[in-house]
Amino acid sequence: MGKYEFKMQRLFLRHILADGARIETDRGQANYLQNVLRLKDGDYVLVFNGSDGEWLAKIATNGRRDCALQLIDRTREQTERNDLMYMFAPLKHARLDYMVQKAVEMGAGSLKPVMTQHTQASRVNLERMEANVIEAAEQCGVLSIPEVLAPQPLKDVLAVWPEAQPGRRLLFCDEAEGTNNPLLTLAQIKESGVQPIAVLIGPEGGFSDEEREHLRSLDFVTAIPLGPRILRADTAAVAALAVVQATIGDWK
Repeated sequence: MGKYEFKMQRLFLRHILADGARIETDRGQANYLQNVLRLKDGDYVLVFNGSDGEWLAKIATNGRRDCALQLIDRTREQTERNDLMYMFAPLKHARLDYMVQKAVEMGAGSLKPVMTQHTQASRVNLERMEANVIEAAEQCGVLSIPEVLAPQPLKDVLAVWPEAQPGRRLLFCDEAEGTNNPLLTLAQIKESGVQPIAVLIGPEGGFSDEEREHLRSLDFVTAIPLGPRILRADTAAVAALAVVQATIGDWK
């Protein structure tokens, strides 16, 4: 597999990518390439679609509103999507945007909003979430686009978990856990053998006592702490995904 080129701009395309293909960009992409990135006729950009790897493409302009991309060579083979599910109580717009972008950067393979008793945001804009996922993938060299899943009440997700997510362990980040160190619990999970993982972060107000009690009663759930301080939900996302990836994820 080729090495990621950090200095070159990347663009996500909803087209089949193949050797020698010429792709006409839409107006928004043409504007982004020519007027935002200031790329000119004959310049190069990296393109990907989440399934055909990453390609070097040469820009061919036709005025300020139209341009095409001529695929030259595949620079990286396609990678599989990470089997790490990130579940979270939705936040308000700007902080949700940040959380989604950071989850992609940290290696989440799917993102699922769950509605809890203390969730502050009543609606989730999935198109906005998907746009943030693609933007983060473009900027960070990600080849496999994480899946954005429809929101559901937490209780409904838990009710069908064994059938919907067979063998997947749910790591419930609980500020009320009796210890501050998540590493001991994660080491025990690692010793028990490889298994798919989901990470669950609660809302700003935390999980309710009823939700916490229910989660702790389920045999597929493991509670982990995130240190001695109370973290904001978007900070907790980065902390939780970092410690999980470093111990039982793909950072090893």
